[in-house]
Amino acid sequence: MTKVSLTALARNLLTRAREASSGRSATTVHGGHERSLRQTVIALRKGEHMHEHEHPGEVTVHVLHGQVRLVAGPLSWDGLPGDLLVMPDRRHRVEAVQDCAFLFSTAR
Repeated sequence: MTKVSLTALARNLLTRAREASSGRSATTVHGGHERSLRQTVIALRKGEHMHEHEHPGEVTVHVLHGQVRLVAGPLSWDGLPGDLLVMPDRRHRVEAVQDCAFLFSTAR
């Protein structure tokens, strides 16, 4: 069994994102390319975003800190800490409305 404090990890990644020229920081906490489930904690500085992309399978975003906006075509959803956003099956991007950290989960 592995135990990870998402709160502590989010705090650490936010510090790194604020200092990084890219305005982002991330680490995979479970899974990987060889697994069907992959979970990555991602931190973005306010105003930064993940470029539009798509994933085969299911995608969720669990907001840990700050405020995010998920955009998929003409639709968008805002998320606050504790919110779980389920991404529709289409191209999407994640924007940082405020400095934020979230658990990005994908399942193939």
